Amino acid sequence: MPLETVSFQQISRILELTDQLGLDREWIEIPLSTESPGLVRKLKSGKLEIIVDADRPFDQWLADLPSQIQGATGG
Repeated sequence: MPLETVSFQQISRILELTDQLGLDREWIEIPLSTESPGLVRKLKSGKLEIIVDADRPFDQWLADLPSQIQGATGG
């Protein structure tokens, strides 16, 4: 069953991960709606948009998030 919206708990887990990566929460945008596939991209404003994947299990997607962030930020 696809994930349609991102829960507060899931947002908290994403932010805990970005905290561990040293990213400022003010520069992270997490839309409440999901997409398939999910997406991590740098916006024109410089903020990092993290869109949760609708079809992958959340824990599996979250485990891959650091490499997606690295790819989006060039780090």
